Amino acid sequence: MKVCRKIDEIRQHLQADKTSGRTIGFVPTMGYLHEGHLSLVRESLNLTDRTVVSIFVNPTQFGPREDYHQYPRNLERDINILQKLGVDYLFAPSVEEMYPPGYQTYVEVTELQNKLCGRSRPGHFRGVCTIVLKLFNIIQPDWAFFGQKDAQQAIIIQKMVTDLHLTTRIKVLPIVRDKDGLALSSRNTYLNPQERQAALVLYKSLQLAQQLFAAGERNATVIKQAMIDLIQQEPLAKIDYVAIVEMENLEELKEIKEPALVALAVFINRVRLIDNIILSLKEKKS
Repeated sequence: MKVCRKIDEIRQHLQADKTSGRTIGFVPTMGYLHEGHLSLVRESLNLTDRTVVSIFVNPTQFGPREDYHQYPRNLERDINILQKLGVDYLFAPSVEEMYPPGYQTYVEVTELQNKLCGRSRPGHFRGVCTIVLKLFNIIQPDWAFFGQKDAQQAIIIQKMVTDLHLTTRIKVLPIVRDKDGLALSSRNTYLNPQERQAALVLYKSLQLAQQLFAAGERNATVIKQAMIDLIQQEPLAKIDYVAIVEMENLEELKEIKEPALVALAVFINRVRLIDNIILSLKEKKS
């Protein structure tokens, strides 16, 4: 595996692959890799000829009171993991490489970025879209792989790709969960054992939504209130939002039409966690 720190360096390596007709798969990450990331990497390795993983903790998607400086980092550990998987290239640039002095250009998907997580994290998706577009321009991948856990992010990036006529195809893979149902996240490392147990309430509430939907409930308000009541039984949990929305435009639904995204963000003490499921009887049968 070649580890590249400079934009020119990764471009030079990939140019030879593209000239030879090899397909390029790309997995953008902020590092501290877990099985959720690795599921994306394996899909790229299976689907494309060359796989590029980026590790970059992007400062522009963190708010002033968020955890940019505390975000878990261990590049040596990540390099060892990716080497064992057979990744071809790791792109791990510095902040100065990606945002040189005088940097002024940002990308926004104007309506979608202000919903769900965007309400409580203003500017977050502007930072996400900016860095993803920059990475797409650098890597020029045929395929890029994202996880369903960041459902709003995946929807926004797909919209950006469509609106800007990018040729990269987006593939979104299912959420990877721990044995007890907790969605894997680098931020889970912030949780102490008591908080880790309390965090299970996120998935339990999503399971409740699925059960009510499967039993025939279609009133979104009824399902949301049931979820809220369950989460509020956990003393360490504080709800940021619970929402049932349409999959493409993220508009809140009153009557659930398939498929619908059930998404939530919950603080477990100071740790903000997100999770979601898609309500679809067709998906349930398959």
